Amino acid sequence: MNRTVSRGLEAGQPAEALAATEAGGARRHRRGGWAAAGLVVLATAGAVSAWRAGAFSSAASPGAGQGAPAPATAAVTRQDIAATTPVNATLGYAGSYPVRGQGGGTLTWLPPAGQVISQGQALYQTGNGSPVVLLYGRVPDWRTLDEGVTGTDVSQLNHDLVALGDAGSADISALGWDYFSSETKAGVQKLQTDLAISSPSGSLPLGQVVFEPEAIRVSQVTGILGGPASGPVLAATSDRHVVTIPLDVAQQSQVQAGDTVTVTLPDGATTPGVISSVGTVATTSGSGSNATTTIPVEVTLTDQKAAGTLDEAPVTVYITTATAHGALAVPVGALLAQSSGGYAVEVAGAGNSRHLVPVTTGIFDDADGLVQVSGALTPGQLVVVPAT
Repeated sequence: MNRTVSRGLEAGQPAEALAATEAGGARRHRRGGWAAAGLVVLATAGAVSAWRAGAFSSAASPGAGQGAPAPATAAVTRQDIAATTPVNATLGYAGSYPVRGQGGGTLTWLPPAGQVISQGQALYQTGNGSPVVLLYGRVPDWRTLDEGVTGTDVSQLNHDLVALGDAGSADISALGWDYFSSETKAGVQKLQTDLAISSPSGSLPLGQVVFEPEAIRVSQVTGILGGPASGPVLAATSDRHVVTIPLDVAQQSQVQAGDTVTVTLPDGATTPGVISSVGTVATTSGSGSNATTTIPVEVTLTDQKAAGTLDEAPVTVYITTATAHGALAVPVGALLAQSSGGYAVEVAGAGNSRHLVPVTTGIFDDADGLVQVSGALTPGQLVVVPAT
């Protein structure tokens, strides 16, 4: 704002004009990639929301005197302070894993939606209770696995047998991880016995196992009891919650993998998270003035249990857009708009004395209701705030 406009401000004018004068105070705390216009928007947004909430008031005459009642006060503090931006997001489960039957027979048991299945457990059953088992691997089941064959699919089978305790690592390694040896056969027989297969053969016909990269959570049952055990049987995801943000490309510079965020769940509870990935391919939806261009950003919850069993639930993610360490901070309500422009705070002293101290604002921390200030203040001083 230029000096001419600043001189024309009066203490009841819209805060949009007042707040814009202080936007530069937060600029030095932004990440280097921020555009100057974005800084003005951030500082203005904090000040405007506070003005509309009645946080700022015109400066009253200082020095209320000993006969006046003691005002409500809060201490000036020195602390880390952060500005956050809320963005809409969706809480769901990571990954998509279609389960296809490769063998013949008839489906006689299917798991319910929502069930989590880990390696070594039955995905579904065919015929007279014959289980199809989940094992971990990225190469799909594509052939019968029997003694003497080699390949990447055999290697992942051997690693699974060791992980399940059905084979010894040293014994498998001595004969080759990618080789279906007698040790592999013995391990398969033990696995089949654990699955209650009455006559464990030690070989795995095509369709008796399904390889997926990790444990799965059944999201939809696509097969039908009594139907064929071939083709799509289940739709699944991982059992890990993930938050997906369609982030406006204009905000891309504000985030990077490893940043910490706060997620507000549908019930109002909050839980921390970490940005795990930031997409690079933008998607445009809508058209004309309604067009929006976004990139996908994923957030991993620090506490996976915090989300319970929520799926496809709307959440709000608070992204930290600016930080200041060891900053002087006062409640936003302590700010007084000056008729000459800018802000001051009213410091309460001994004997109910008060005096105004001009301040320059920096980062607005909407989450904690604080604002970074610079001026002739020291931590511990008491500033007047609106009575609650």
